Amino acid sequence: MRETTRDLDELQGLLDASLSRSTAHLRSIINTDSTPTAVQLTEVLTGMCTLALSTVTAKGEPRISAVDGHFLHGKWYFGTAPTAAKARHLAARPAVSAAHLRGEELGVFTHGTVQVLNPAGGEPAADWPYLRAYLQEFYGSDAFDWESEVVYYRLDPHWMTAYAPDITKLVADQGAWA
Repeated sequence: MRETTRDLDELQGLLDASLSRSTAHLRSIINTDSTPTAVQLTEVLTGMCTLALSTVTAKGEPRISAVDGHFLHGKWYFGTAPTAAKARHLAARPAVSAAHLRGEELGVFTHGTVQVLNPAGGEPAADWPYLRAYLQEFYGSDAFDWESEVVYYRLDPHWMTAYAPDITKLVADQGAWA
């Protein structure tokens, strides 16, 4: 686990606040009995987690695609090619929604705004060196030209909720998903 106490406190606060301001319908499905804690969530969201990422075109049309998501310090990080349509969407309209699903055992739903971590020709974000080192360890240091072939984003969430009907089993079985 890479999260600090502060990361976990902020994530728990976000999860609690998001659920409390959700609709009655959503709270009838996702409630305190089926919501993992911040600690439990960080224990199961390890390694690469496929995210369904939703962006919006210039015409306001939704687009969804899959990205390799990494959940670190209570936030999602993901990358794409700078020439991908989603990169153009994100440059113009950085608001996104993301979902990570594992059958009926886990669902993590996030709304927020993305920040570019390694902008072409620009100043990298403060957390880019840390993330690049993590990604190079995960994918291999020669997997990409890390400065030109891939652009990475941090999703700063303003709303996040998670559903896990049996989080105890999921935490115990997390090795199968890592």
